[in-house]
Amino acid sequence: MLDVKKLRVLQELSTRGTLAETADVLGYTPSAVSQQLTALEHECGHHLLQKQGRTVTLTPKARILVEHTEKILHELELAQTALESTDQTPAGTVRLAIFQTAAMALLTDTLEALSGRYPDLRVEALQREPEAALEHTHMRDVDLVVAEQYPHHAVREFPELDSRPLNEDPVMLAVAPESDVYSIADAARSPWVMESKSNASRSWAEHVCRTAGFEPHVRFEFDDVRAHIDLVECGLAVALLPGFAWAGSTPRVRLIELPNLPHRHVFTSARRDMARRPAIEAVRHALEESAAKVKLL
Repeated sequence: MLDVKKLRVLQELSTRGTLAETADVLGYTPSAVSQQLTALEHECGHHLLQKQGRTVTLTPKARILVEHTEKILHELELAQTALESTDQTPAGTVRLAIFQTAAMALLTDTLEALSGRYPDLRVEALQREPEAALEHTHMRDVDLVVAEQYPHHAVREFPELDSRPLNEDPVMLAVAPESDVYSIADAARSPWVMESKSNASRSWAEHVCRTAGFEPHVRFEFDDVRAHIDLVECGLAVALLPGFAWAGSTPRVRLIELPNLPHRHVFTSARRDMARRPAIEAVRHALEESAAKVKLL
């Protein structure tokens, strides 16, 4: 009988690509990962790894095992969901990945509501950019993600994820109150602050500027949206900022509507096999309640 834990190690290696990354995800040392895989080879009677320079790759027989391991993990997740669904009160741990402005607008209210209703439910929250968070959910690193999609910028599709809408968040041009900028076209000569080029928001912001007929002069690059707000308030830059950035506070900037009033689509995603877990449902419901209470500009 093959050991499911060892099969999981092989499956993670096929996803992560290196022994070091596999060890990091599973909380093992690289030597422990190697030992687990060697033991699995003895159990199944076949070579599963082959050296390729300083790395290892999976043999064809290993890939057959990985394909079946995915099915096994799928069934185990369904079994866990079925068991937990017999409990009347949500409990256990939910690992939540959430991006910064959604955390600013939703997280505190969500956690307070959950702690009052379900004392045995624990939420572990970590900040992740949406595209990375969806990948982490797909790979079982997290249970639930709050992600975003900007207009005409589709996120990667993961068919095994169950997605539900959370909010439609307006994005506006933010300038200092005394600024002489009154439209996106007026901002052509202004210094801009944007997120790093790896973020979908940066790609969308550049697209908006180019559609308005100019290439933005990005003088400041920060992934922390609070730095964007500080720079705009001081009159040092302009920025495209979402409504979630102002949740629970009054902007000390002037907000200018963009052509066609664009909104980003904010949603939650969980693996379909686990989406009906009472704990995950409870967190999703609390997030939806918090989103409904946010007053967007």
